[in-house]
Amino acid sequence: MSTEASTPPITTDSVRQLLSDRKVFPGLPDDLGEDAELVLDSLGLVWLLHVVEERYGLVVEPTDEDIAGLTSLRRLTGYLRAAQTGRAEGGGRDER
Repeated sequence: MSTEASTPPITTDSVRQLLSDRKVFPGLPDDLGEDAELVLDSLGLVWLLHVVEERYGLVVEPTDEDIAGLTSLRRLTGYLRAAQTGRAEGGGRDER
């Protein structure tokens, strides 16, 4: 049932596209820079993780520490890419 081989890698552009829904993220500019400050509220984060699961089949459960570090597009992308790579290698991110 796994589709990991056909799942595209998560990129900065794909995360930027996920953040482009103005109903969920009304304050983010269209040209969000990779290192611009990014503040996700809890609803936005839940929605984003839901869409990541739908599009990439990736289930992530960030810790409070992880969430505190998601302060830019670059960091958010890096976090999701690391989770995706860990899952593809069979590791996952269930470090608690």
